[in-house]
Amino acid sequence: MSRLGRLRRSVPAVAAGIALSVAASGCVVVHGEREVLPGAKKSEAARALRDFLSAYNKADRAYDPALDANRVAGPLADIDGAKLRAGHTNNPSGNPAHRPLKLTDAKFAIPKKAGWPRWFLADTKANKGAADSRWLLVFTRGDADDVWQVSYLTVVSADDVPAFAKDKDGWAEPVAADDTRLAVSPAKLSRSYATYLKSGGDDFAPGAHTSGWRTLRRKNASKPGLARQYVDEALSAGDYAPAGLRTADGGALVFFGTRHFEKQTAAQGVDLNVTDPNIKALMKGEVKQSLTLEFVSNQAVLDPARTAADPKVEFVSRVQGLTAAHGE
Repeated sequence: MSRLGRLRRSVPAVAAGIALSVAASGCVVVHGEREVLPGAKKSEAARALRDFLSAYNKADRAYDPALDANRVAGPLADIDGAKLRAGHTNNPSGNPAHRPLKLTDAKFAIPKKAGWPRWFLADTKANKGAADSRWLLVFTRGDADDVWQVSYLTVVSADDVPAFAKDKDGWAEPVAADDTRLAVSPAKLSRSYATYLKSGGDDFAPGAHTSGWRTLRRKNASKPGLARQYVDEALSAGDYAPAGLRTADGGALVFFGTRHFEKQTAAQGVDLNVTDPNIKALMKGEVKQSLTLEFVSNQAVLDPARTAADPKVEFVSRVQGLTAAHGE
């Protein structure tokens, strides 16, 4: 069996943790809690953001994933953890280029729901990246004894942050995993995207992360002396559950994750040189004829109402990170 095949079969089942939001009935009953309440107080959300930022900066400065492990989950935990492990291998004494991340001008979209798990969105300005960008962080919490963790972190243009549907008190409206009013229900987005990357389809609007990525893959699939194979997998259980907020136009902003594999195979007699220090740091095995790269991606999309004039899911942002590498 090829390494690619083994990798596909080795992806562990993720223990149940966070869930999307409310069930189809409009509420979840956990531990007898039936009352629909805001997922967090605004002061609590602000404190969770500060706690995350403190842990994130300590981990980045030291290149030590243990320092923020209890503040990240899901796709971000995979991406951030691999980055820190690679950084530590290449710079054991810490990050020589560390510049503390600062998140300001925080705006919180906190949905009302019953029971656990709970979650909310922080829309912030950062001291890194483009001046007009916004950093969107999805905080999740499995029960009252857990700390808030960030499962999704994406960067978007300020103009791409949609207006959210809110009640008279300013609380946001979550969307259910199986919401049939949307073009693609949030629970199906990850699988639909993995299928689209392999076979195409009509669920997603053209763009850099959809039609553009498929075109790039076809272009790179076969070059003199080197072939590439791609496998895409859904991530939608437990800590990888999608999270969505209803937008004012009746659609939703949805965050979801995926896993991607790229296997590079060199022709006989052709050297497959690995120069990227991060790939080398995460490498297992020895690159003789093939190299398999594993990535985790978290994306934010606008999922329109099924009745919209053009009901295609549109990407707002996608952040991908290398999480493993294997040579054969």
